[in-house]
Amino acid sequence: MKRLALMMMVASGMALAGPSLADAAAGKALAEGSCADCHGEDGAGDADYPAIAGMPVDKFTKAMQEFQDGTRKKSPKMIKEAKKLSAAQIADLAAFYATLK
Repeated sequence: MKRLALMMMVASGMALAGPSLADAAAGKALAEGSCADCHGEDGAGDADYPAIAGMPVDKFTKAMQEFQDGTRKKSPKMIKEAKKLSAAQIADLAAFYATLK
């Protein structure tokens, strides 16, 4: 019985830890393929595109979700790009950009 309870606690902990398993290296690879075209290799942005380097994970994730669901309508290009991404890919990108300064 104790063993079953322990296994259940470990399994529930793993389920809750899911989003924290984001892969910054995978995020970097994704960023190089698309994001860098506008936001720059270092995520610093410019006069036309905002900086995303150092953005907190929750803020980045929320912004991308808002582009996906149409809450943010300012940038048709971002809406198009965001809709291509899965939740895991967004988590990876968020982890990567959070590591930059």
